[in-house]
Amino acid sequence: MDQFEALLEKYSELLVGESSDETKEKVKAWALYSHIAKSMPALINHWTGLYPKAREEMKQMINEIKQLNEQHRNSAQK
Repeated sequence: MDQFEALLEKYSELLVGESSDETKEKVKAWALYSHIAKSMPALINHWTGLYPKAREEMKQMINEIKQLNEQHRNSAQK
């Protein structure tokens, strides 16, 4: 599992520019949620119906990851 953690650390670093434990957990949740949403959208619809607050939290986290990614890309271009 150490190799997977190293992969996740590098992915987080490349995606948002850093790889703290908190960031890695957010990136992991974002990646898994995105995969589930694409492969089983009905499951996501069911889940969001059951847990609307969790859906809002997930949307906030996704937006945070997107913003961090955009900032990282912009800083890398300079």
